[in-house]
Amino acid sequence: MSDDALRFFGIRHHGPGCARSLLAALAQWQPDCLLVEGPAEGEALLPMLQSPELRPPVAMLVYRQDEPSHAAFYPFAEFSPEWQALQWASRQGVATRFIDLPQTHAMALEMQRREQLEQARAQEKKNAQEGEDHHDEADLTPDDTLRDPLDWLAHAAGFQDGESWWNRMVEERGDSEALFEGITEAMTAVRAEIDQDSAQDNGHWRGEAYARREALREAWMRQCIREALKAGHQRIAVVCGAWHVPALKASVTAKADAALLKGLPKAKVQATWAPWTYRNLASSSGYGAGVTSPGWYEHLWQCHRPHLPAPDGEAGTSTASAATLRTAGWLTRVARLLRSKDLDCSSAHVIEATRLAESLAALRGQPTPGLQEINEAIGTVICMGESAPLRLIEHELTVGDVLGAVPADVPQVPLQRDIEQQQKTLRLKPEPAAKLLALDLRKDTDLARSHFLHRLRLLGIAWGTQARDAQRSRGTFRESWQLQWAPELAVRIIEASVHGATVAQAATARLRASLTPETPLPQIAQAIDDALLADLPALVEALIATLAERAATTGDVAQLLQALPPLASVYRYGSVRQTDTALLATVIDSLALRAAIALPVACMAMDEDAAAAMQAKVLAAHEALRLRGDGDGNSRDDSGNGDDDEPAQDAGQAWRAALRSLAVGDAAAARLRGMACRLLLDEHLLGSGEAVAQFNRNLSLGVAPMDVAAWLDGFLNRQALVLLHDDAISGAVDTWLTQLGEAQFAQILPLVRRSFSDFSKHDRQRLGEKVKRSPSPGAATAVAMAPAPAGDETPPWDEPRAALALPVLGQLLGLAFSSEASTMDNP
Repeated sequence: MSDDALRFFGIRHHGPGCARSLLAALAQWQPDCLLVEGPAEGEALLPMLQSPELRPPVAMLVYRQDEPSHAAFYPFAEFSPEWQALQWASRQGVATRFIDLPQTHAMALEMQRREQLEQARAQEKKNAQEGEDHHDEADLTPDDTLRDPLDWLAHAAGFQDGESWWNRMVEERGDSEALFEGITEAMTAVRAEIDQDSAQDNGHWRGEAYARREALREAWMRQCIREALKAGHQRIAVVCGAWHVPALKASVTAKADAALLKGLPKAKVQATWAPWTYRNLASSSGYGAGVTSPGWYEHLWQCHRPHLPAPDGEAGTSTASAATLRTAGWLTRVARLLRSKDLDCSSAHVIEATRLAESLAALRGQPTPGLQEINEAIGTVICMGESAPLRLIEHELTVGDVLGAVPADVPQVPLQRDIEQQQKTLRLKPEPAAKLLALDLRKDTDLARSHFLHRLRLLGIAWGTQARDAQRSRGTFRESWQLQWAPELAVRIIEASVHGATVAQAATARLRASLTPETPLPQIAQAIDDALLADLPALVEALIATLAERAATTGDVAQLLQALPPLASVYRYGSVRQTDTALLATVIDSLALRAAIALPVACMAMDEDAAAAMQAKVLAAHEALRLRGDGDGNSRDDSGNGDDDEPAQDAGQAWRAALRSLAVGDAAAARLRGMACRLLLDEHLLGSGEAVAQFNRNLSLGVAPMDVAAWLDGFLNRQALVLLHDDAISGAVDTWLTQLGEAQFAQILPLVRRSFSDFSKHDRQRLGEKVKRSPSPGAATAVAMAPAPAGDETPPWDEPRAALALPVLGQLLGLAFSSEASTMDNP
């Protein structure tokens, strides 16, 4: 397609060199119509371009109304050619249209493709089950291996890749309209070569799905250009990706394009502006049209003002002076950054780095230093070969943390307006950089912030994530959040808007919707905890009532045990969030009583894996009951409940009885018996004599070694304190080990080693020192465990016969004995 009224400007998205050249060309040619590659739905957003509140980087967000997660972003930075062209046309009052394939068709086509893939996978699975040959799914799945066609041109010019070639030849030096003629010529040659290779390979180099999508897009663009010509415009500027220019100028009939576009499916979509960040504009984020260094490109744009005709009597800035300003300005920013981090960077460093960068550029035959030469100079002169400062520079400057802004009257869902209003009220400013927020829940503002962030978490809007130590500090009045705003959260907000118009309404509705009549008790208990953290009191009461009703009819001990920890956490720390937990105490006691009654039976006839899983549940439930109150039923929490708690006493007594039944019985798995014995010992509910009796019973030679190892593993519970401080128990373990045969020892060694490997390094060292100090491993410790002879009882050995061996023993050991032959002294 060629006409005197048309001029094509093939650009690279987010290229400052293309933007400078494009502004110069528009100012010189003065078109009366501007056609830009973009979705037609975005035309409704163009009147906001002159709003001072619309500050790039921003993106046009187009999403499906019935499925907001299916969305498309069209980002713009200040240095994006499309953004500068749109701004110029808005100031000049030039008619502007977007000519890319509308998202109403593109999203419907994408949905069709997904359905085809799902059907193909289902058919393939069915064929595999029937033993038939299945087709190759590659016919439907596009080849997403992106090969840069510019690499060919780059290699021919002596560059490593197409990115560095385009950056050097276009973005760092583009400043005239003639640039676009060279870009068009290069793209025409590359596309011709690729089309020839694709024809020889009987397929498109990026897959048939990609080829069809690109063909539809380019056909739609050609149709839009024909409509602009038909409307009578005399000078039409077409701004699009350089790759599309040869196709848009090709001689394709309108009839052929219409036939290709006939019958396209449609979907209901909505468009709005959304803030964007440089980090999401970078190619490292996965953005297909991204650039490697948005911060550097912004610097290029600011240093090289658009090449417009200079006013009369004023001289333009020379290329050499602009290059020097660019290099020195960037190094000055580097120096300012390093100094802010208490790193050394003087003016002399900046001067020498500038000289080195210019020298490197001259050695490589380049007129001015690029980012590569500047980075090498920084690494040599300023960083002295260290890589850490360079990574800091790349993160803070080369990419940068910049967040755009959109006007308040931009089309928004009610939920998004409520979120923005609460952000202002709570003084929580969205920022692209990660920020640690420490909250003191005793303060009203911080408590409200915590409620707000927890509500967003329930909605799947992950603006903030709790720090790792948050769960360990639940009992304190402090809470830590890691905040970082990302543009994708705009889509999450739109998705969550179906649940309500405000954050509280939406969080309540979404949490309710996640629970069904089949939801297990632990999940309901966790929902109560979440509702408490988000300050949804009405929902908390409703969920507690639901939990009590479900618990009254369930006989699943595992569910009862798993429901206790989150409920006990809510009860224990309810006062921190000013929550009345009196109703919850009754539910906890009821669950504990039911679990205690059914626990001994539930622990029968379990294999090793099932016993290990049950052990974890019982330990968590036991800790939860400790949070609920002490062993006598006296509440130790901060909720203000009194000490007279008969239901708690009954539940506690039933729980202790269940543990004792496990510990002294024979029906439960060995691991669970050992665990129960340890819990009773820690709570001082098992006397020393009873503990020794259980050790003698479970560590006797008549018990299978594997059961002994499992019992010991359950008793130790990854803790070495009982072995370090209780000589009777450590002696029993020592006696059992020394009495094992070689085959038995080899059999149980992996299990015992696993139990001891969970001890800390310090505890293992202390155990080793204790073993060294033991007078005789095995037999001596067994004697130490035996009751000492009382009063005038006869000792268990023949003393006269023992005295006969003392002279010989004295000679062997070099000791002298007294005449009584019953004592010995040092020589």
